[in-house]
Amino acid sequence: MKKNDYLALGATLFIPASHKRLEEIVSSNRYPDLKSLVVDFEDGLEKSDFESAMKRIDAILGSITTKRVMVFMRAKDVEHLSELLKLHNIENITGFVLAKFSLTNAVDYLDLLQNTKHLIMPSIEGEELFHHQKLHKLKDIILTHKHKVLLVRFGLEDMLRQLGMRRGCDESVFDFSASSCIIGNFIATFKSVGFGVSGGVYPCYRDREGFLKDARRDMKEGLFSKTIIHPSHIAPLNELYKVTQEAYDEALKIINSDKNIFALNEKMAEKATMISHSQEIVTRAEVYGVV
Repeated sequence: MKKNDYLALGATLFIPASHKRLEEIVSSNRYPDLKSLVVDFEDGLEKSDFESAMKRIDAILGSITTKRVMVFMRAKDVEHLSELLKLHNIENITGFVLAKFSLTNAVDYLDLLQNTKHLIMPSIEGEELFHHQKLHKLKDIILTHKHKVLLVRFGLEDMLRQLGMRRGCDESVFDFSASSCIIGNFIATFKSVGFGVSGGVYPCYRDREGFLKDARRDMKEGLFSKTIIHPSHIAPLNELYKVTQEAYDEALKIINSDKNIFALNEKMAEKATMISHSQEIVTRAEVYGVV
């Protein structure tokens, strides 16, 4: 598996930078099955806690020595990203989630990170979500740094707020015409040029079955990895990401076939069109296992 393969992210736990157990979660083995996390300096942090949170991060960066968990920071804006990049041992983290990523700040964000080894996850949360032309312009800018972009995220709650909508625990954003149309266009725009797209947050953190239903719908729509706000969702999502034996065997047959078109389990298999998906199945099996 490539180092920058988004399939390795799994459940991405968002943690406020002011969290009282931040160092234990980031640097130790508090959640052994966690594969990625984001230290949030934006929506998840009270303004009054910002300065103390920056001091805490500066103090614990040196203890991030394990590569078991992919550690990202969610910078609140370009100026804040510039501050974070000046911290000693900032090279120990995997990369950054770029909050409120838009046409007004995209170039500045990317220029700051151009000569670093950090991976990037732009988070598109504003008016570009609703305007095809603006979204495509943003896509073209992101493409100039494609080698550094792990996947692209969308601000699900920000989108619903701008639409004046709120969903219940038993409802998918794909159940509503407006949000389904917007996210569908977003997926098509970025996946068609090779980017992975992350699933949005599920707000009802005590509803395990509702969470799994939401995650299954994400996968059906081509979304992989998912923002989570509670550690109880780590294990069920890792389990959901396992590959069935049948899917794994089919993927291997497609990858290893010396024929362009052939019959496979009473279905037509066309190697040129199916190999990309088959490679993803094999990678998922390597990371999460086979059922």
